[in-house]
Amino acid sequence: MKIRFNALLVSVYMIASGQYMPALADPTDTSDFEALEAQLIHHPSLTALTYQADASRERGIAATALPDPVVSVGVNNFPIFDPSFSEFLPTNRAVGVRQEFPNRAGRNASAGHDQATADQIDRIRAAQLATLRGALISLLHEKRRVDRQRDLAQLRNAKYDELTEVVEAEIDAGRPAVFRLAEIEAEKTGVARVLVDLDREAAEIDARLIDLVGTATTTAAPLVVPTDWNGDAMAFHSVRVAYAGIRIANYSVDSAQAAWRPNWGAQLTYQQRESGANFAGDDWVTGMVTFTVPLWAKSNQEPRLRAAKAERASADMRYQAAARGAAATYASEAASWRAAQDSIAVLERNIRAVEDEIQAQLTLYESGAGDYAPIIDGELAILKLQADIAVEEARRSASIARMNALLVTS
Repeated sequence: MKIRFNALLVSVYMIASGQYMPALADPTDTSDFEALEAQLIHHPSLTALTYQADASRERGIAATALPDPVVSVGVNNFPIFDPSFSEFLPTNRAVGVRQEFPNRAGRNASAGHDQATADQIDRIRAAQLATLRGALISLLHEKRRVDRQRDLAQLRNAKYDELTEVVEAEIDAGRPAVFRLAEIEAEKTGVARVLVDLDREAAEIDARLIDLVGTATTTAAPLVVPTDWNGDAMAFHSVRVAYAGIRIANYSVDSAQAAWRPNWGAQLTYQQRESGANFAGDDWVTGMVTFTVPLWAKSNQEPRLRAAKAERASADMRYQAAARGAAATYASEAASWRAAQDSIAVLERNIRAVEDEIQAQLTLYESGAGDYAPIIDGELAILKLQADIAVEEARRSASIARMNALLVTS
């Protein structure tokens, strides 16, 4: 009996420590997880953000360019009822070109706005990648937890079968232990429900893994270590995204202020007149320079500037809100991680206490003064506690992964 008990403890320890994981790879091997990360980079949501940033950069390049020149070809003062190019003095052919020169400050502000938008999208993409990576790590740990709980549940089933044999032997010996059989059957039914729930959870985890990396991978869950926050708000992805929004708003203000500056234009027209009966032919050139005047500034430029400044104030408030929210989320995840760590410590102390009790019961049983059923009950209690530890370990790893995903690590 003592040999069988020691073998059980070894099996339970191996399952609890992750050494007994037939469906998983070696947790110390990180090459498979790195391959998964490489697949994660190509997630459609990240690729979409990459294209969006590229589009914004291209718009920024186009914003500094001049608009296309306008070429005009026509006839001036052509008589309708007596069509001729040589009878009417003002009749002439004309070829012209007009070029607009929007003020450089406005073009630079527009280009800066598009570039700042691209930078913000890049930061959004980095934050999204960190979030997806944290979700991937959490799912792998959840999958490991499901496998461990399934193995522990199967060990519990085996122990219940063993306990049934012991109780039946006690009944045959004339002891009033019939009620224990009903209890054991109820417990086995509970274990069966647990296995069904675990199968459902495994299917859900596989579906989410397929969404992330395109496959229901069996890659081992990587070890996660919490990253310390240095107290700088800019260490958070969400705060960097909000700060990029302030830069965008600043360029909007620059663009609104540039609207007071004139937009210039130049026009050149070449005209040609043929010789007529009473006049000689001639060629001449007409030139013109245009510029805008902010005559309606009170109803045009001023409201736009006030709107841009209000957007900048809003962006600043979003930055402060992001800093508070990120710090609060980090603290919440850290608290969840520490709570899971404390729960694991409590459960491990309980296991040691049960092990001591089992050893005492085993000594009593070997002396011939006790029953073997309490020993199996203790072993079942250890299996339940180990299943609880698996849950807390997965919760701890998920909290750490989410906490790390908040921070900029590169």
